[in-house]
Amino acid sequence: MKKLIIASALLVTSFVIECKAQETTSAEKYGKTLNLGAGIGYHGYIGHSVPVVMLNYEFDVAKNFTLAPFIGAYSYQNYYYWGNPSKPNWDPSYRRYAYRETAVPLGVKGTYYFDQLFQANSKWDFYAAGSLGFVFRTVTWENGYYGDRNAYQKRSSLYLDAHVGAEYHLNQKAGLFLDLSTGISTFGLALHF
Repeated sequence: MKKLIIASALLVTSFVIECKAQETTSAEKYGKTLNLGAGIGYHGYIGHSVPVVMLNYEFDVAKNFTLAPFIGAYSYQNYYYWGNPSKPNWDPSYRRYAYRETAVPLGVKGTYYFDQLFQANSKWDFYAAGSLGFVFRTVTWENGYYGDRNAYQKRSSLYLDAHVGAEYHLNQKAGLFLDLSTGISTFGLALHF
C-alpha cells in the first residue's frame, strides 16, 4: 500500500509541475508527446534479457527539459530446484520447479535535449535522461512447489535507469525513437499533440 501511495504521489506531482510549466514556459516545437516503445530489459540475476513494453507521456517543464510519467511491463519464467527437506535427496520431490515473475515499473522520466548544443537538424532530437520510480512485482509458482516462495533472488522495488537516445521526426505528428538505457532499452513510436 505504501508503494502505491508513493507512486500516486509521483504522478500527481508530475501533473502539478506540468500545469505550472505551462504558465512559465513556451511549448516545444512538437508539443506534448506520447511515446510507445517495445524493447529488451536485462536483469542480472536471471542472466538474460527479456521483452519489455513501455509507455510514457512527455511534457515541457523548462527549456530543453521534459518530464514523462511512465509505465512498463515485462514477464519471464525461471526455475528453482527444491525438495522436501524431510526426505532423502534421491526422492522425486527434489526437482526443478518453474516460477513466473511479472513486473510493472511505474515512475517519472526526466529528459534533457541537446538539440541546440549539437545544432541538430529540425528532424532530429538527441537526449540524455534519468528515470525514477517503483517496480511492482508478482510471482507465481508451479503447482506442487511447497518450498520458500522467496527463494528466487528478490530485487529492490526502487526503479532507477539512465538513458541516452534520439528521435527522428517523420512529420509534425509522429516520430521514431531509440532509447538506450542501463536497464530497459526500447525502440518505438512517438505521437506529438
